[in-house]
Amino acid sequence: MVSRAQSAGGSPLARSSLRRRSRFWENVNAYLFIAPWLIGFIVLTGGPMLGSLGLAFAQWNLLTPPSFLGIENFREMVQDDLFWISLANTAYYTFIAVPAQLVAALLAALAVNVRLKTVNLYRTLLYLPSITPSVASALLWTWIFNPDFGIANAFLEFLHLPKSQWIYDPATAKPAFILMSIWGIGPQMIIFLAGLQSVPDALHEAAAIDGADWWDRFRFVTLPMLSPVIFFSVIVGIIGSFQVFNTSFIMTQGGPANATLFYVLYLYRKAWESLEMGYASALAWVLFLIILAFTLIQFRVGRLWVFYEGDLRQ
Repeated sequence: MVSRAQSAGGSPLARSSLRRRSRFWENVNAYLFIAPWLIGFIVLTGGPMLGSLGLAFAQWNLLTPPSFLGIENFREMVQDDLFWISLANTAYYTFIAVPAQLVAALLAALAVNVRLKTVNLYRTLLYLPSITPSVASALLWTWIFNPDFGIANAFLEFLHLPKSQWIYDPATAKPAFILMSIWGIGPQMIIFLAGLQSVPDALHEAAAIDGADWWDRFRFVTLPMLSPVIFFSVIVGIIGSFQVFNTSFIMTQGGPANATLFYVLYLYRKAWESLEMGYASALAWVLFLIILAFTLIQFRVGRLWVFYEGDLRQ
């Protein structure tokens, strides 16, 4: 006698074959959906990356065929003073600008995490600078930092402080760029705001019942719950800071005295001004390895201080 299950779906072997065919066509449909992205990644990202890896060991000026050099580009890099200057400038910018942006974004999120009728207006005003085109922002800040008639020196004069040369002085050029970077904290502010609003009120209420004041609640409740957001913002911020280019290219061209010669700007000069495509490719891969190393270190260290809400349930 044939069982009801077998009569409905056939033999176990037939049902297994049917499930395999169903999974096969599900996989085919999934790959078809992501095919545009996959093709774009292979053609526009993966292929050029592999090509630049090959060029990193060659000499090529776009006009003649590439010639293999081995590790000569990397050996030249070690002896290149401008390489070390650009790397030091970028590291200086990264280690100061990223924490400054995180603190400013968190303070801005705390300021607009209130229940007011006009709070959406303040959130919009804080977010607007981040969607301003980078070229327009660079031109605006060039005017702000003008030592003769800029708003920055007018503000210092109002406070009875000495004027500054800002981006026209090697000593103040990088601090001026760091100050300018706080202009675009809008996306980070939104992420922090979402994190603040996801903190359960029950935790704050329990801490308040135990006698915790606002600082203790912020330190022992809010910050631990925000640690995944901070972790994400640190990684994204470091990656972005190592690739700063537009502002220095438009405002200072790497000057004065190479004070704002950041890494990607130096890479651009080697590639499109000197036409040293092999050397520029080597620079690009060194930058990739530096960013990868920082990211891996962050993931390793993050295990010690990042708290996930799911850990509380385990």
